[in-house]
Amino acid sequence: MSTTTVRHSTAITDTRSQRLVAAIGAAVLGAALVYFAGFSHIAAVHNAAHDTRHSSAFPCH
Repeated sequence: MSTTTVRHSTAITDTRSQRLVAAIGAAVLGAALVYFAGFSHIAAVHNAAHDTRHSSAFPCH
C-alpha cells in the first residue's frame, strides 16, 4: 500500500512539472511571436498582424 502512495505522489509531481514546462514554453513562444510580428520589417508579416496589434494597443509604427 505504501508503494502505491509513493507512485501516486510521483505521478502528481510529474504532472505539475510537465504543466510548468508547458506553460513556460508557451509563454516564451508567444513572446517570440509577438516580438517578431511587432518589430518585423517584412510587409507580409506586418500586414497580417496589423489590425490585431492596433486593437491590443501594441505600437507598430
